[in-house]
Amino acid sequence: MKNSVPLYRGRLAPSPTGHLHLGHARTFWLAAERARAAGGALLLRNDDLDAVRFHLDFVAAMIEDLHWLGLTWTAPMISQSERLPIYRAALARLHSAGHIFPCTRTRRDVLDAIGAPHEGGENDEPIYPPQFRPPADAALPPLADALDVNWRFRVPDGETLAFDDAALGRQTASVGRDFGDFLVWRKDGAPSYQFACAVDDADLGITEVVRGADLVKSTYRQLLILRALGAPAPRYYHASLVLDENGVRLAKRHDALSLRTLRARGVDPGTIIQKFSEELTEVTEKD
Repeated sequence: MKNSVPLYRGRLAPSPTGHLHLGHARTFWLAAERARAAGGALLLRNDDLDAVRFHLDFVAAMIEDLHWLGLTWTAPMISQSERLPIYRAALARLHSAGHIFPCTRTRRDVLDAIGAPHEGGENDEPIYPPQFRPPADAALPPLADALDVNWRFRVPDGETLAFDDAALGRQTASVGRDFGDFLVWRKDGAPSYQFACAVDDADLGITEVVRGADLVKSTYRQLLILRALGAPAPRYYHASLVLDENGVRLAKRHDALSLRTLRARGVDPGTIIQKFSEELTEVTEKD
């Protein structure tokens, strides 16, 4: 029987923790364009695991904003909060293979141990001190009894990871130096961003991930998770970031450049898309 799954499967993955801005718009438009050009499918994943910043109104707002831009996707929308059994099953596989260990150290413990301020982004982590890691042959507590503690992925120190990025070219990182043991499960009973993304990409058959260049380091962690789960890695396209007038990358606090504000001002979405298309053409011609 002929496989009904498209050869190309991309995804949009907004987080309902604020209103979408021009940076989101450009990345999502790029994802939609690459799916369209490949004749493939585009999924919408609602990354709603951040219980502190999540707000239901932002879910409705992001859907409205994406439709306003003219973007379409394959229904239904996928919400991460409804996929906890899938994440727990994947965590159990990592546990049985010895890829993870429980962690009772606080962020303050880690920062004090490394003796330096951490300057990473919100999805980055300070390098976990090797002396905090239990021996590789240490017995693990049963997972069912320890879902209320943090769990970290034990990285293969000294290994060089590499992938070819469709936008940035060859990317490499030294494991243990550029990043260390990282969170995969939080003590509040939810998967980490890195873990949920990797599990979803594997489970949903995503063939290419289009996202911002600030998430390159996340890719290495997700590659390790995918490898540990025996899942193929998707291709990656890390788009350059949209900056404000001061050269600072856009964040959800940039209300003046949010799609909601631009819409209220009567900005034509076609004008925004045209600008994105012209920028892409300029970059392609330079290459």
